[in-house]
Amino acid sequence: MSKSLKLYGSVFGGIAVTLTFAINMADRFVAEAPEGLRSLTPLEVAATPAPSGGLVAAAHADEAPKDGPLGIGREALPEEVAAWNLDVSPDGTGLPPGSGSVEDGEMLFSENCASCHGEFAEGSGNWPKLAGGEDTLANKDPVKTVGSYWPHLSTAWDYVHRSMPFGNAQSLEPDEVYAIVAYILYSNFIVDEDFTLSNENFAEVILPNEGGFIVDDRPETEYPQWSGEPCMTDCKDSVEITMRATVLDVTPDHGQDEAAAGPAATDAPAETVEMASADTGTQAAAVATDAAPAAAEPAPAPAPAAADPELVAAGEKVFKKCQSCHAVGDGAKNKSGPELNGIVGRGIGSIDGFRYSKVFEEAHGAGETWTPERLHAFLEKPKDAMKGTKMSFPGLRKAEDIDAVIAYLSTFEE
Repeated sequence: MSKSLKLYGSVFGGIAVTLTFAINMADRFVAEAPEGLRSLTPLEVAATPAPSGGLVAAAHADEAPKDGPLGIGREALPEEVAAWNLDVSPDGTGLPPGSGSVEDGEMLFSENCASCHGEFAEGSGNWPKLAGGEDTLANKDPVKTVGSYWPHLSTAWDYVHRSMPFGNAQSLEPDEVYAIVAYILYSNFIVDEDFTLSNENFAEVILPNEGGFIVDDRPETEYPQWSGEPCMTDCKDSVEITMRATVLDVTPDHGQDEAAAGPAATDAPAETVEMASADTGTQAAAVATDAAPAAAEPAPAPAPAAADPELVAAGEKVFKKCQSCHAVGDGAKNKSGPELNGIVGRGIGSIDGFRYSKVFEEAHGAGETWTPERLHAFLEKPKDAMKGTKMSFPGLRKAEDIDAVIAYLSTFEE
């Protein structure tokens, strides 16, 4: 019995010492609640208004006056707010002063953006396209770019300014952002090659899909229709199956008349297949049952005269802009675009086994050829010369570069 008393006595004594120490330390380090809040519940404290201005910086609590509801924080300084206030509105509000040209933007884009988005904003791998996508918004997989989807230029400027380049966000100066956005506009054929974007003309740039967005007025027009009590029983006199989900076969079958099943299978539209377009490998629908027979090969054009060696050498350098999609020389094979051996004087859309887009197939069927003049017009503005082409390359700005490339290509025979 005495051993038990000694054992329990030592345990209780240790507990008493521990509690005494804990209470003593708590009294030293727990701060008094601010006057006026000691009688409030936690919910009442949470509901107490913040100081005027609303935005506080808890990191500087040691500098704060103690007149706030919790006695911490202070109003943010103007420069602190400005550091976060980077957004740009559609009307240009928030834009910093500056400007940048398409020409400068091409170089900056190549240095900062092309590794992910391609030299011509055509996209690379899984990184998104920044150009093209016209008339794809109704497709299963629409291409959303400045030229096809976004309604306001501020979306592009704001995103580039705040988030790009990847891994080094906000490293670009405002003038550099203006130039890169100008080049993106040029890649989408929205501005010309001599265009300069600035905070002064920013609001004048109208994107193609500006009218494709509407104000969400559902709270005023639709929500009131759903405010009544829902019908739960006997809501309709009779229920009938009037159509059938023929693809998934999910309509329940109760032996009713099959006349309501919709059109017969023989009335189904012709099956479509996906084919790569002429020059970028993007998809274009073609009716498989209506394929037209291949047209006869046009007669080859006379061989061009020997080109100036200096012009050919210059063209070889310019052709580096094309070789990511096209090949020339011995063993040249089709890439995302067809190989170009013998292109000068060759029939348009005439490479066997390459799936051209519709505009090239039509030119091939009409017996058209790649004359130097036709090539010049195409290389200057592909989308104007061959309307409907999916090639993302926006074109060469300088006529001398175009002549040099044509001279270089003329040295390769089929």
